[in-house]
Amino acid sequence: MTTTAQAAPALPAHVPSPVEPLPNQLLTALGQHRMATTGQLQALLRPAVRRQTVNTPLNELRRQGLVDYTVLPRSRGTRAWHLTGDGARMVKDFPSLRDRPPYPITSTTAASLKTPHTLTVLRTHLAFVADARERGDEHGFLDWTPEVSHSLGDGEKVIADALLHYTLTGPGQRTKLRALVEVDRTTMSSERLASKLIDYARLWSYEPQPMGRNRSRQPVLPGPAWLRWYPVFPRILFVLTGGSRQVLDNRISDLQAMTAQHPLVATMARTVPLGATILEDLESKGPTTGTVWAPLDGSQPRPWIRL
Repeated sequence: MTTTAQAAPALPAHVPSPVEPLPNQLLTALGQHRMATTGQLQALLRPAVRRQTVNTPLNELRRQGLVDYTVLPRSRGTRAWHLTGDGARMVKDFPSLRDRPPYPITSTTAASLKTPHTLTVLRTHLAFVADARERGDEHGFLDWTPEVSHSLGDGEKVIADALLHYTLTGPGQRTKLRALVEVDRTTMSSERLASKLIDYARLWSYEPQPMGRNRSRQPVLPGPAWLRWYPVFPRILFVLTGGSRQVLDNRISDLQAMTAQHPLVATMARTVPLGATILEDLESKGPTTGTVWAPLDGSQPRPWIRL
């Protein structure tokens, strides 16, 4: 009897998973947000798992020399994680971080100086992340970019604490929203905080002037400079913390007064939604609660998506 050898079945082609492994996500998150506590990383990436699920790969990345931590003062050992120099060099080629400059923290002193503000900005982001999950909207850990800089010409620039991208989802509808976010910890005077509205109004109205023929061959696009990055000018949101309710309410009143009294800010406010809130209210009630945001034009409180 003659037998015919059967060809071995072809092995299925390997299809890479579209989901990044948790260690890669941790490195990406630290590259994006600069610094985060273990609890913040858990809330950002794995809110439904035990803390150890996040802590174990963090410790392994530390053994590899890619991340390190500083212990927060008076926190019972809470760790704030950040990239090392080797970690920053690794993530700079991650596709999602190619436009983000490397940001290693090279000393305990540098970490302690950056920690309070950086972690407070991330607290603000987490409030939007939690709300988006509950509502079924889209706002993930890469939809919040800290320290976004825009030129005002002549070497001047305005730096927002964060740029927020958010997609409202509904039956057959997707609405994309953007906001420039200022997080204030009551570390500057109220007048200086309110003057940031003037900087944003200058950005809103700034149009680059054509340079001499010999100085540049780059054509200048007509219209304001912000059209290079945004189809419409982003909302401007102020998030306040670090003071009593009366102190923070007074700072919101000063922002409203600047909006009413400064001609350029008042003109901007006719087309650009402006709002302010208190961080603790944002965390306890959620960003889309109707009473959380105070519009800077003095109208009635409303959700940030309705400013």
